[in-house]
Amino acid sequence: MKFSKKKRSAFAHTRRRPNVRIEDLDYRNIEVLKKFVSEQGKMLSRQYTGLPARFQRQMARAIKRARNVLLIK
Repeated sequence: MKFSKKKRSAFAHTRRRPNVRIEDLDYRNIEVLKKFVSEQGKMLSRQYTGLPARFQRQMARAIKRARNVLLIK
């Protein structure tokens, strides 16, 4: 049985991508961080946000810090 490669759908390109400056990724900037958190409180994936790996790590660090300071639930 031959397996074919999974085709990418056009839906992947139409997802919402937050338009944010990288300098705004700070744990005190709650309005920006809420764009990267789902309604359930989970961080959005890199494929969804469209951020490079370096900035995705910065974003994750800022969200975790904001949670520790109880700025975000």
